[in-house]
Amino acid sequence: MCRVDPLIAELSGQVETMTLDKSLIAGLAPFAGADGQDLEMILSRARSARFAKNSAVFSQGETATSFFLLLSGHIRVVRASPEGHQVIARYINEGELFGIAMAMGIENYPATAMAAVDCVALIWPNSVWHEFQSRIPAFSASAYGTIGARLRDTQEQVLALSSQQVEQRVAHALLRIVRQSGRKTADGIEIDFPISRQDIAEMTGTTLHTVSRLLRAWEEEGLVRSGRQKVVITDPHALVLVAESRHGKSKD
Repeated sequence: MCRVDPLIAELSGQVETMTLDKSLIAGLAPFAGADGQDLEMILSRARSARFAKNSAVFSQGETATSFFLLLSGHIRVVRASPEGHQVIARYINEGELFGIAMAMGIENYPATAMAAVDCVALIWPNSVWHEFQSRIPAFSASAYGTIGARLRDTQEQVLALSSQQVEQRVAHALLRIVRQSGRKTADGIEIDFPISRQDIAEMTGTTLHTVSRLLRAWEEEGLVRSGRQKVVITDPHALVLVAESRHGKSKD
């Protein structure tokens, strides 16, 4: 996990001017194997910025001029459907690239990136993309691997929305999040950032009422514990059985 508390500024989106230390990115997947000189080059091309909770890093449809690496916090990726509904596509964790339209060969950001908590990110102009590809072998593999993983997540979500009962969809969504961002605690596996019931509803194409009803039922059965923007999976195996059930008990 990256430790960047000294970098945090007061204003959302404020660009940092302090010197960045190589230890911030050494060992991260996109720059694995990079030597000290390469790491210095990478950081010399970067600027850092803080984004306050619930502020936008970039917006869907905006011209993609930069790409990003999350140093601290969690990013919520939100897409607007043709009908105008907001759908949470996924969450970005510390150490991950995002906003990588260059890897997709597109000119605009396909979704909005929102800070789920206060975040710090490194930002590079797209003009350095090909330089990074040529000098850092791991960079391309990481970027395209990230795209592949996110496409698989999207396909799973589309399949779930079209073929699963709401109970299965919500269970799958929670399991996917804890797989990506879970933290083991004495009570189970906790989602390591604030997540509301409305967020879960937007991920699964259902309503706040339905999510609240399911979480209450699962709490009574000992599957989860939930509070204000907090979810702990207390019985992961039982939740997997719900997710894999061929006949969901609840209908949207």
